[in-house]
Formats: sequence, structure tokens, C-alpha cells
Amino acid sequence: MKSLKELFKIGKGPSSSHTMGPLKAARQYADRFPHATSYDVTLYGSLAATGKGHMTDTAIREVLEQYAPVTIHWQPDVFLPFHPNGMKFMADGANEWTVYSIGGGALSEGKATGDSFDTPDVYPMHLLTDILAWCEKSGRSYWEYVEQCEGPEIWSFLQSVWETMQAAVERGIEHEGVLPGPLGLSRKAPVYYVKATGYKQSLQSRGLVYAYALAVSEENASGGTIVTAPTCGACGIVPAVLYHLSRGHHFSDTRILHALATAGLIGNVVKHNASISGADVGCQGEVGVACAMASAAACQLFGGSTAQIEYAAEMGLEHHLGMTCDPVCGLVQIPCIERNAFAATRALDSNLYAAFSDGRHRVSFDHVVKAMKQTGHDLPSLYKETSEGGLAKTFGF
Repeated sequence: MKSLKELFKIGKGPSSSHTMGPLKAARQYADRFPHATSYDVTLYGSLAATGKGHMTDTAIREVLEQYAPVTIHWQPDVFLPFHPNGMKFMADGANEWTVYSIGGGALSEGKATGDSFDTPDVYPMHLLTDILAWCEKSGRSYWEYVEQCEGPEIWSFLQSVWETMQAAVERGIEHEGVLPGPLGLSRKAPVYYVKATGYKQSLQSRGLVYAYALAVSEENASGGTIVTAPTCGACGIVPAVLYHLSRGHHFSDTRILHALATAGLIGNVVKHNASISGADVGCQGEVGVACAMASAAACQLFGGSTAQIEYAAEMGLEHHLGMTCDPVCGLVQIPCIERNAFAATRALDSNLYAAFSDGRHRVSFDHVVKAMKQTGHDLPSLYKETSEGGLAKTFGF
């Protein structure tokens, strides 16, 4: 399993797979052929189907047009074999390079060996069942496993991640206006925040979590700086839960960073064994995984055992199984933004449910990850970030 530095990425929205990934690919290609007189870029499958709404072409042009004119070709009905988000770059009609944006801003050339984006594994274990057994045998926590594998330098990295998450929340609850795009969707986070502060404690808590998740998701939708957790489309869930608990329960930054490390470990397990790409497995791989990450983080903060933390993560993902990725107009707005708010509160519920248990349950987190992967691959492509089915079709915009 790779480093958490490859899971948590700081960058601009609205999409890790459709914006951040193609931008990174364009930069690498431009570095290889900076003296080209023209570029041709072909986008395939889900990347082509919702690329305009996700600003894929804008991201690519932003890089390549500094060197030469760019022609972009759209092939939404052609799915390359390795991943639905395929791209082909050419310079001066030659120098062909095929690359895939595989989720969370990560890239792959689709090669079993010799992939230029492959990096060394950092974690020797990649199943949560095995990691849980190690924790119980050694008496250590999940975050201690992260530190053992990553080294102490991981904490300065996670501190930057946490600071970026907090800044996104705080910008979002102050940022009023309409989100970009043809939907004319108004930002809701400032209003939810103000209204929440007027309620009694029981409702105020829930309202604030809504506001924080909306804040980050709306920042993402407007191209603001966020952290992939594990993706841009699900970037509001983990920050909302951690921000709420840090402010409402006065957890220290050290404890928040430990919880963030545990959340990252959960996301990493899914990324390694299944997928965090909406184009590959639907929104269960984005919002569902983010909910599992936030569930585990919350459970750890409230003193849950390693078994209870695993149970909380399992519920966070299990109860999102089958969730489709059907963005209206290809924008990361409807239903994505509201899904972040609801998943953040579901994460807190998963923590509470696990806290009432002794941590023992029938279906392991690893089993749910396996089921999520199979479910996602069984979903027709029109429900996986192509905007050809579900809400994207029935909304009638």
C-alpha cells in the first residue's frame, strides 16, 4: 500500500479525477515535449462524458496552451480497457501517450510493470483484518501503525492537510453567492451555519456538521483549494467531522492528526483493494469511502477500541453500497454537495452505533470493500460519472 501522501492531495477542485489528474498529466506531457508546435488530446469514456462540467478541458488547456495550440477530442462512448478515465496525448501528430486518471488525482499508465507513476509500497499489510490483528497483538493503535510505516515526518504532512481542511471550512462558511455553472445553485453553508447557531445544543450540533460539510464541498465546486479525502467529490466529509469535533469537544491538534492518520489508513485500504474512483465504482467509492474514513476518525477520538473503529468504518461504507455517481450537468454540485452533508452526519451515527457495541460483528470491513468493488463493476456505465443515468437524466435540466 502506498503512502498517505498519495491519498491526501492538496489542490483545486472541482474534481480529483477529472480536473487534478488531467492537469497533472498535461504538466508531465508538456515537460516531455515543450517545443511542440501543436498538441492533440483525446478524452475517453467518463472523462469525456462529464469533462466539460468538471472543467477537464480547461485544466488541460491551462497547461499546454502556454507552449502551443491545443485541440481536444471527445470520445464519451469509447472506454479504454484499463479504466473509464482514459486520455491520449499527442504532440505534432506523434509521440502518443495514453494515461489514466484513476481517482483521487492519481495517474496510471495501465502497465503491470514499468509504470512511470508507480511508487514503492510503504505499508506491508493491506487488509484491515490483518492490521487490526497487529494492533490487538501489539497493543498499539491504527495511527501508530501509520507512524511505524511512514516515519515521524508524516505528522508534518498531516498538519498541512489539517490546516488546509480548516481553511476550506472557514472560507466556505463565509463565502456567499452562486456556484459556477448553468445550475445557478446558491451556496448554502453560510445560511446553515447562521441558522445552526440559533438552535438548542441537540439540533445545533447536527446543523453545524451540515454547514461545515457544505462549506468545503461548495469551495470545491467553485474551484477552491481543498484536500482529496479521498477525492474532491467527497472532500467535505472528513473535514466536517474533524472540524466539528475539534471545536465542539476541544480535541487537541495532536489527537486530530492521529484520527486523520487512521482515516487515511481506511481510505488507503479501499484504494489498494478496490477503487476510490466514481467513474470506476460509482459514488460509493467516493462518498461511501469518505464516510468510512470519518466514521473511523470519530470513533478513535471518542476512545473506541480498534475493533470498534473497524466496525464504525465498516458501517460507514456498507450503508453506501450501490450508490451511483450521477452528477447533473457533469458538475460536482447536484447531488454531490448534499451527499457530503448527509454522509458527515452518518459518520457520527456510525461512531455512536459502534460505541454501543463491543466491536464484534459478522461482516468485516474487508468483506464490504470486496462487495463494493464487485457492486461498482456490476453497475452500468451510465451510473458511473457519465451523467447518462439517474438524477443526471431525470432531473430534466
